[in-house]
Amino acid sequence: MKALVLFSGGVDSTTCLGLAIEKYGVGEVLALSVFYGQTHNKELEAARRIAEYYGVTFKQLDLALIFADSNCALLSKSTDEIPKESYAEQLAHTDGNPVSTYVPFRNGLFLASAASIALSHGCEAIYYGAHSDDAAGNAYPDCSDAFNDSMNRAVYLGSGQQLHIEAPFVKMNKAQIIQKGLALGVPYALTWSCYEGGDIPCGVCGTCRDRAAAFAANGIEDPAMEGKRYE
Repeated sequence: MKALVLFSGGVDSTTCLGLAIEKYGVGEVLALSVFYGQTHNKELEAARRIAEYYGVTFKQLDLALIFADSNCALLSKSTDEIPKESYAEQLAHTDGNPVSTYVPFRNGLFLASAASIALSHGCEAIYYGAHSDDAAGNAYPDCSDAFNDSMNRAVYLGSGQQLHIEAPFVKMNKAQIIQKGLALGVPYALTWSCYEGGDIPCGVCGTCRDRAAAFAANGIEDPAMEGKRYE
């Protein structure tokens, strides 16, 4: 295979998957999803459906034990509630620290694990969907341009110069990502981004608000919410 895509089943990673398929073809792309102890399986279920939709090879990795001692709000053992605010509102009272839904060094661990799997499958590239909105204000520091450059260098050297990281959206915002995905025909109706695990997205967590605004900026309603109402 030529490319491995770190694949959560959300907007950004699904657009990455679409880009990788466009470049390499379905038979040359591996989609890798990671269970890290999240409070629900909705995103993993979405990832599997989308992989089936495209017809790409799909693998799932369990890294939950690594995060067992974290109190990140996204994890099943956390005592913190998921914030019902925009990221900008959350950052206003973090004193420059990451938001409570930041999973400690998650992208670093995911990329390192993906590098080993990618090399085993003969891949030349790892795609992941980090973008500028998430890096803003140090909300998610492992989505920044500087972090990506450092990880790319480490993976390239550690793989014997066989493998590199592609972060095509690291300088883009989510609205621009969706614009790109709409042109590719990405099946956004199948994606899941909400931090809650209800029957439909909650509409008020940071990622729901971010997603709705990005679709609105493209002049359309979120396809995953058509005909539905927030709780």
